[in-house]
Amino acid sequence: MNAFRLSGFDYDRALNTVGAWALALVWFAPLIYAFWTAFHPGEYSTRFELTAPLTLENFVAAWNAAPFARYFLNTVLLVTSILIGQFVLCTLAAFAFARFEFRGRDAVFVLVLLQLLVMPDILIVENYRTMRFLGLLDTILAIGLPYMASAFGIFLLRQTFKTIPKELDDAARVEGAGFMTILLKVYVPLAKPTYLAYGLVSVSHHWNNFLWPLIVTNSVETRPVTVGLSVFSSTDQGIDWAIITAATLMTSGPLLIAFLLFQRQFVQSFMRAGIK
Repeated sequence: MNAFRLSGFDYDRALNTVGAWALALVWFAPLIYAFWTAFHPGEYSTRFELTAPLTLENFVAAWNAAPFARYFLNTVLLVTSILIGQFVLCTLAAFAFARFEFRGRDAVFVLVLLQLLVMPDILIVENYRTMRFLGLLDTILAIGLPYMASAFGIFLLRQTFKTIPKELDDAARVEGAGFMTILLKVYVPLAKPTYLAYGLVSVSHHWNNFLWPLIVTNSVETRPVTVGLSVFSSTDQGIDWAIITAATLMTSGPLLIAFLLFQRQFVQSFMRAGIK
């Protein structure tokens, strides 16, 4: 093996490269098929011809076949409300764990971290009972409420806040600033990369969330795009892969575009936030 490396050819590196490309193609194949089928007539869904005509009729048919405008509005309202709630609650909790001294602080923080070990699916029944008790079933608030207190967000912001020098606190207190002023004027601006990284992860996760919205919603007025797409592509609607893939691209398109536009900022934010 050393002889091959000395001669300028590294089998290990070549094997890793081939394996990486193979995995990339396997991952990318469904997306390629979706793009091909969505932009061509239905008769070309099962065969590949370079001379096949392009069309946008599949997107028009998909948009007219279901209330996707309402689904998109519901999803935007959902991810926005969850993100605002997470930013507020996680910021306050993380600041308390990072800078306040109180009895049982470490024990309470361990309890918060235990939430990371609990799969959300385990809590579906109890969350449903809670939403029914509160009279919030079939509302956008019912979808987002269980996710507004995030253990991961608290942990991430706490670790970031602890890296900020305490001398900045002292300087702000000398100027007469209170705790909320210090938090908003010192800690939050210095943690912007962490907020960006966490915000991108949160929006992506809740845009694609399916099981809990499926259980807690029953009407068009509250369904997000994931549930709406599932209802649209059910067998009762008939199976037309060209229209189904067009609807799939419409619902996933905003995330794909956002990733292409902000991929550099996304990676840099994670690196600055210290996520390995």
